[in-house]
Amino acid sequence: MGNNIAFVPIRSGSKSIPQKNLKLFCGKPLFYWVINSLEKSKSVDKIVLASNIDEVKDIISEFNFSKLEYFERSEQNAQDDSTTESVLLEYLSLKKDNPNDKIILTQVTSPFTQPEDFDKALIKMNQDKLDSIFSCVEFKRFLWNKNSKPINYDFKLRPRRQDFDGVLLENGAFYISTIKNIIESENRISGKIGSYIMPEFTKVEVDEIHDWIIAETLMKKYCIKNTFNSKIKFLFSDVDGVLTDSGMYYFNSNDESKKFNTRDGYAFEILSKKGIKTGIITGEKTKIVEKRAKKLKLDFLFQGVKDKLQLINKFCNDNNVDINSIGFIGDDVNDLKLLSALKFKACPNDAIDSIKQIPNIHILSKSGGDGVVREYVEYLLENE
Repeated sequence: MGNNIAFVPIRSGSKSIPQKNLKLFCGKPLFYWVINSLEKSKSVDKIVLASNIDEVKDIISEFNFSKLEYFERSEQNAQDDSTTESVLLEYLSLKKDNPNDKIILTQVTSPFTQPEDFDKALIKMNQDKLDSIFSCVEFKRFLWNKNSKPINYDFKLRPRRQDFDGVLLENGAFYISTIKNIIESENRISGKIGSYIMPEFTKVEVDEIHDWIIAETLMKKYCIKNTFNSKIKFLFSDVDGVLTDSGMYYFNSNDESKKFNTRDGYAFEILSKKGIKTGIITGEKTKIVEKRAKKLKLDFLFQGVKDKLQLINKFCNDNNVDINSIGFIGDDVNDLKLLSALKFKACPNDAIDSIKQIPNIHILSKSGGDGVVREYVEYLLENE
């Protein structure tokens, strides 16, 4: 048997959603999701990311995908009118892989595909002796043509939905065929073709801005694994840019103040009632923060911290605590090392880009000072 090679084409120049492929979708660049599933698939041997976007190489390197290789697609095959087949054939003409190898052509605009979908489709392809297979959903809608003629049912005998077979609708997630068949047919599918049916919600493709909003909601509901469980024992937060809006307020008396959000205070109280310890870790050292921590009855207050990861490592060693039981919300460069090391991590919507690009970080919808701790706690509890 040959290898299974996943091919992921992306390009610059999206018109409907500018920089669509790099735009953060559920906290990660849109192209991340299908590559992540391919990386985790038991059946995929190699992943080829074909792109003409300069920034992609740097961004993708942060995720350390072991199966991934980069292919620089030509500008000729990265135009608005370029077909997916054109860049696929360009790659195949240059790489000269085994003709019996299978190509899994994927589209990043279908982010819902799970590792097992690729595995099961390949199994079905082999068992049914198919030349090609494509992903689809069962589509139980009554279709009409432009001449107002019904396509897939008799309107005089309108069936109930549960009695209606409907049709199969391509969802664009993937197409699988051998290299030999693709070259001979110059098409992604050919010969004896089969279908792999996926859940109905996967029919949404991220092409327009309204698709994006719908797809993110569906992704969070059906695909992103719940991260909250009984193993989380501690939740710490930064101050400036998280509990506050980063602003400092000065008065004629030379006093200074910070504005905190009362909703965050209630969030800490909720955690305390559930037996989860809470605290603050900040690089500054002020009476204001000390007073706020005391009012909130937090379990820990660490001020003047230069290296937050070093602090947490010491905290874990001194208290026999598993670092995977610790959560932290941060927003700036001095939070980067700690957030990168943790399982439970979140940041405000206005955090710096390097924070937002940390793998598996939960990007909140609120900005610093607007109740981000409350939002994260509610998210954790919803997924308990």
